Amino acid sequence: MQLSAQRQSARVASRSERVVVPALMPVIAPACPILRGRAVATSSAPVASKRSAVRRAVIAKAATVDAPRKFQQPGQGVKQVNVVYKFGGSSVRDAERMREVADIICSFPQYLPCVVLSAMGKTTNMLLECGELALKTPTDQIGDLAPLKNIRKLHLDTCDELGVEAAVCNEVDRMVNELQQLLIGISIMQDLTPRAKDSLVSFGERLSTRIFASYLRVNGVAARQHDAWELGLTTTDDFTNADVIYEASLPAIKKALAPAPGTAQPEVPIVTGFLGRGQHTGAVTTLGRGGSDLTATVLGAALELPEVQVWKDVDGVLTSDPRIVPSTKPVNELTFEEATELAYFGAQVLHPQAMQPAIRSGKMNVRVKNSYNRTAPGTIISAVRPMDCTVVTSIVLKSNVTLVDIISTRMMGQYGFLATVFDAFRRHKISVDVVATSEVSVSLTLDPKKVAGAVEDELTQLSQELEKIAAVSFRKNLAILSLICNVEKTSEILMRAFSVFQRENINVLMMSQGASKTNISLVVDGARGVEAVQALHREFFDGPSVCSTNAGPTVGLGNGNGNGSHN
Repeated sequence: MQLSAQRQSARVASRSERVVVPALMPVIAPACPILRGRAVATSSAPVASKRSAVRRAVIAKAATVDAPRKFQQPGQGVKQVNVVYKFGGSSVRDAERMREVADIICSFPQYLPCVVLSAMGKTTNMLLECGELALKTPTDQIGDLAPLKNIRKLHLDTCDELGVEAAVCNEVDRMVNELQQLLIGISIMQDLTPRAKDSLVSFGERLSTRIFASYLRVNGVAARQHDAWELGLTTTDDFTNADVIYEASLPAIKKALAPAPGTAQPEVPIVTGFLGRGQHTGAVTTLGRGGSDLTATVLGAALELPEVQVWKDVDGVLTSDPRIVPSTKPVNELTFEEATELAYFGAQVLHPQAMQPAIRSGKMNVRVKNSYNRTAPGTIISAVRPMDCTVVTSIVLKSNVTLVDIISTRMMGQYGFLATVFDAFRRHKISVDVVATSEVSVSLTLDPKKVAGAVEDELTQLSQELEKIAAVSFRKNLAILSLICNVEKTSEILMRAFSVFQRENINVLMMSQGASKTNISLVVDGARGVEAVQALHREFFDGPSVCSTNAGPTVGLGNGNGNGSHN
């Protein structure tokens, strides 16, 4: 009775402090023999002592609470993976969120998921910061880099809080030391090559998946961690932004994740997102920021699954950026084309290339769900959807854009003008977003973040080359408003959009309708970009664009059927 009262008192105190305390057995039984001294190599004795004191406090608290409930094994009676779940960095940012993700994937016993994870929280940013700092830090001071210490603390503390296996604790500590050695190498060489950068940032996903798989196992769930390249995810050798080689990857992944003969209960695969292996170099490659979405859809296509679920921190794809438009609404349905355009023009929900495996598959849908609000139906993305009730689906703002006007009279009536222009952009490795052309002129927008070298140097060299055939002018600090819409209603959309611009005194510098027939792009002064998005959102989503359907009024959107299996 006394012990029970102590436990009840501890639980009340824990709730009042909003502290989640791991149970005694998972902390002590698999406790890492290295943890008490783990900071010795890179920290002073007082810091190590403080860490030990914190750990003793955690164990003392843990002794007063009950053991955690065991999770239900997902996929009971299922012999092979039948869905892919992907969870981003905010969904696995700390121990508390990892517990929530584990609860989500174990809440659907009829599904055996393959789980793709990003790095924890801001780990990727901290890893990149480590690389930049290593270039100007003496080798004997690398261990004192603040972001490296934060990475070590985040992952080892998470191991403590989740009570993961001792072997995994040791492996995590070893990997962080390996990361430190890589940073020492960068410091010695005074060079952070794209190849080294990919190796550097790979530690985030490699650490998070190992910790999470171990947490599932200590809670009774059969799970195994996989680095994506071990499954056969093969890419080009374009470090920091590699392309998936589907012909090599899909059959290899299908074979690697096939059920083993005679296995009573298949393990839940926990796979690193964002990473692959270069086809020729054999080195670790990355798929670009947000590439874990692409990993998930590649796995789904390889396994020929009907659905991949991308779990984010929002209720699906939204009608605009909620940081700009507080009244933004979830979109029920999207086509692959619409989702690709949204991602390309700056929406942060999906990776721009993530739809390609689904398109190649021909039978796989992608659903965007909210790990912070699992009851929300999310957004279903498929090959086709009813468009009768759609005017504008979403409005995306892309800032810090440069507009280039190229005008030539010397090539009037001659072929080759556009070929000459775009060949110059190709040689300077400058990516173009939006284009409007005539016979002797072309206007186009550039995203400075996609310029290969120093922006000013590249633009100067480009201008000098093009001035041989044309007059070239640049306008910087502009913004692109992309209206993902039903272009069969272009006349209505443009009439209403320009009515808004006239009322708000906003001047449109350039307009382009995408070849995909799902996008109208408008270039405006960057200082008016946010204001323009807000005004257009009021017009199309708070105004009369309401289509009454059997499911009720749908504002500017398609009529979502809500038939997803995970609603």
